[in-house]
Amino acid sequence: MQKIMPCLWFQNNDGAEAIAFYSAIFRNSRIVSEIYWGKEGGDKEGSLLAATFELDGMRFQVLNGGAHDAFNDAISLSIECKDQAEVDYYWDRLLEGGGTPVACSWLKDRFGISWQVVPEVLPRLLADPDQAKADRVMAAMMKMVKIDVAAIEAAAKG
Repeated sequence: MQKIMPCLWFQNNDGAEAIAFYSAIFRNSRIVSEIYWGKEGGDKEGSLLAATFELDGMRFQVLNGGAHDAFNDAISLSIECKDQAEVDYYWDRLLEGGGTPVACSWLKDRFGISWQVVPEVLPRLLADPDQAKADRVMAAMMKMVKIDVAAIEAAAKG
């Protein structure tokens, strides 16, 4: 069991829609539990209050909590990708329905959640003991929105 679980607070009662969206993108996803508003919810009665769901084995909570602080970049969800095809898959899918590309592997999905779509080669090259190589990779990355693996690897070679 996962001891610490991120809770995503949705303002517009779109937690169920978000779960369906993410579950269609990430393989091995499932809803673990759901709690629905009862009579005390007034006009929300029968709608989703909270849920626990898994995306590729990681558990998240959703709370349809109503008006509160909006999602921002202070917390993001990072996806480690094995290659460019996987970067492209997650990037394109998370932008569906109104997401926004940001910069340097970051995007916001249509619910306002920030994601980082990162090929596994990027952090390895950024931490390379050859500082000149790491600097070239950083300079290349800073010009990108979606990460281009071939361009990152070319920058590493000089």
